[in-house]
Amino acid sequence: MLFDTHAHYDAEEFSQDREAVLDGLPARDISLAVNPGCDVPSSRMAVELARAWPFLYAAVGYHPENCGPYDPAELDLFRAWAKAPKVVAIGEIGLDYYWEENPPREHQRRVFRDQMALAEELDMPVIVHDREAHADSLAVVREFPRVRGVFHCFSGSAEMARELVKLGWMVSFTGVLTYKNARRAVEAAQAVPLDRIMIETDSPYMAPVPHRGKRNDSGYVRHVCEKLAEIKGISFEECARITLENGKRFYGIS
Repeated sequence: MLFDTHAHYDAEEFSQDREAVLDGLPARDISLAVNPGCDVPSSRMAVELARAWPFLYAAVGYHPENCGPYDPAELDLFRAWAKAPKVVAIGEIGLDYYWEENPPREHQRRVFRDQMALAEELDMPVIVHDREAHADSLAVVREFPRVRGVFHCFSGSAEMARELVKLGWMVSFTGVLTYKNARRAVEAAQAVPLDRIMIETDSPYMAPVPHRGKRNDSGYVRHVCEKLAEIKGISFEECARITLENGKRFYGIS
């Protein structure tokens, strides 16, 4: 059985068939999935979805692309939702310097720090989004040595991956591993010990080969696991077992 540690079923891409997709995942060998929020409405929906499907868990937080309207008072909402039994992390938080239209970088860093502090207060892990902001993301992480988390959809170097492992963090890989131009991601996966790796789809985005260009869903995490098993020189079954246990340990799911 497989654990998709990062999928956005609150996304509008699932608005027409969300229930059917989620209902069908156990038959496709998906035993667990985590749905991170990206702002207040999506975090609220993530919590509601987690209540409705036994295998689905939630995280709550402000994504850097969506943090423009952030009000520190909204942390009280995240704090309250984090008490729900199936909310397992603060996320998706972090920095994204890729798009010029994103909120100002200093604002992103402020929101990131505030949410790291919330995670520290609640003793919860964090899910970090880092796009074209590797140095600043690591700098903020180092400001909070008592917080542990995962860099999801990892896009950094093998050296950065090793640094995260030294800090006690996890590294998660998506269907990007299956792309022809994925040398950097493959090198990073090679550098991370098996007990620090998780797999994900980041649905509905970034579908793996052979489904690239289509809407992604958790059923396709199988292809990520197959590629990671190939990279690590282990069987698919062993890779599925290890990444399932890693995800359960990280999120505190028994």
